Amino acid sequence: MNSVKPVLESCASTTTSLHTMPPRIKREPANGFGERLAGLRKAAGITQTALAEETGISQRMMAYYESPTAYPPANLLPVFAKALGVSVEALLGVETAKRLTKATDTRMQRRLQQIDKLDAADKRQVLQLIDAFIERGQLKRKAQASR
Repeated sequence: MNSVKPVLESCASTTTSLHTMPPRIKREPANGFGERLAGLRKAAGITQTALAEETGISQRMMAYYESPTAYPPANLLPVFAKALGVSVEALLGVETAKRLTKATDTRMQRRLQQIDKLDAADKRQVLQLIDAFIERGQLKRKAQASR
C-alpha cells in the first residue's frame, strides 16, 4: 500500500502539468497594415472620421482597420489608396509610400468639392473671401520684399 501512494501522487502531478499551458506570447506584426494605414492617414492630415466618410464606411470600421490584427476587404484598398494619395502597393507595404503628385492636399480638395456644391450666390461670396485673403498675402509679401 505504501508503494501505491507515491505512484498516485506522481500521476496527479503529471496530470496537472498536462493541463497547464505555457503563457502565450503576444506578437504584433511589425509595421502591420493597420499601423501603416494610420500612419499614411496622419501624414495626409486626415482624421479617421473624414477618411471613413470619404471611403463610405463608418468611423468605427476605420478604427478597426487601423488595429494591429485587422485587414480590410480587397475592394477597399484602391479606395483608401486614392483618398490618401498613395499607391495600393504603398498601402500594403510592398513599396515605399510616395505621395502621388495629383493628391497634394486632400483636405483642401474636399473643401473645394463642398464649395462647388453650393448655390451660385454662396459660391461667389466664398470666392470673394478667398480672393481677399490671397490679395492680402500678396500685399504682405510685397511689403516685406521692399524693406
